[in-house]
Amino acid sequence: MATATYTVKGMTCGHCVSSVKEEVGEVAGVTSVEVDLAGGLLTVESDSPLDTATIVAAVEEAGYEVANPA
Repeated sequence: MATATYTVKGMTCGHCVSSVKEEVGEVAGVTSVEVDLAGGLLTVESDSPLDTATIVAAVEEAGYEVANPA
């Protein structure tokens, strides 16, 4: 199992959190998605390490931006 944490910019409410969780949760291999609205943190657990670009694309599809993607 792999865990990765990202900082997401632009989230301001519960709907933002839901949008990000839904898009990232649809990425193949993702087993868990947690979003901390106050800190802007997205924590993704997966069966194996995921490509950062895949997660960034999912966050952008939800309408937000990942700060400093690795």
